[in-house]
Amino acid sequence: MTSITADRDRHGPDILCEDLVRIYSTEGVEVQALQGLNLRVDPGDVVALVGASGSGKSTLLTILSGLDTPTGGRARVAGVDLLSMTRRQRVSYQRHTVGFVWQQTSRNLMPFLTAAENIALPLVITGDRHRARRVDELLELLDVADCRDRRPGELSGGQQQRVAVATALANNPAVLLADEPTGELDDAMSAEVLDAMRQTSEQLGVTVLIVTHDPTIAHHVRRTVQIRDGRTSTEVLRRTEVDASGRERTVAEEFTVIDRAGRLQLPSSHVERLALRDRVRLELEEDHVGVWPDEPRDRGDAG
Repeated sequence: MTSITADRDRHGPDILCEDLVRIYSTEGVEVQALQGLNLRVDPGDVVALVGASGSGKSTLLTILSGLDTPTGGRARVAGVDLLSMTRRQRVSYQRHTVGFVWQQTSRNLMPFLTAAENIALPLVITGDRHRARRVDELLELLDVADCRDRRPGELSGGQQQRVAVATALANNPAVLLADEPTGELDDAMSAEVLDAMRQTSEQLGVTVLIVTHDPTIAHHVRRTVQIRDGRTSTEVLRRTEVDASGRERTVAEEFTVIDRAGRLQLPSSHVERLALRDRVRLELEEDHVGVWPDEPRDRGDAG
């Protein structure tokens, strides 16, 4: 298959958020959806951003997609400063720099167009004269070439989302944003869509950020970022190792994020297990910091 990766200047991260703040005012009440969020995603990475309802993940996605503007902080995507875009630059950004996949298929695909016509539509809007070849390549890449002449209503849920991914990639964006892309699919179809997104990233070098409340998606990506109370809190990085007998195994390491003010969020499971509340006892050791519940105790050995 012909390569469809465009040449891009990919210096630095494809997604960079620093101290990002978004405050909404509703009926005189201010709601701080993002409270100094920090996030970095390098080119070609596939990252899942996981959080409960109200954690701020959807707010972040609307900012990164160019549909909303942060109240404060810094946000850049593929080198584009999201705080200083003009209206014309915002349109160009949404057409060429980012692709977007919604949870609801009705928001991704035109029901009266075939799969091939849906993929071609963004190319028609931008005036791409090579759209027929591009459509064929994307249909093949997302493994839906046999669906090219079917309308969305004639496709399975997994096929619809793979066509939606192909449509989002039509104009060769640097970053693909996905909002709960498997929310309406069963486990088998979800795995197919996530695998297709990961393979697409590997083939095209596109950076993928998947926003979800479903923690099982984490097993399909290398990096999972947890968002809580409008800030990134913890991360899990996965890597594959080969043991002495030649068998592959996945190793997952958990990290917490420290912001510029020195604040960090402990995983909720750790907090609950150790009954940490209000304040905790800290002890600085030579190579680590100890954290204990704030209760009187004789501790001869703090290690």
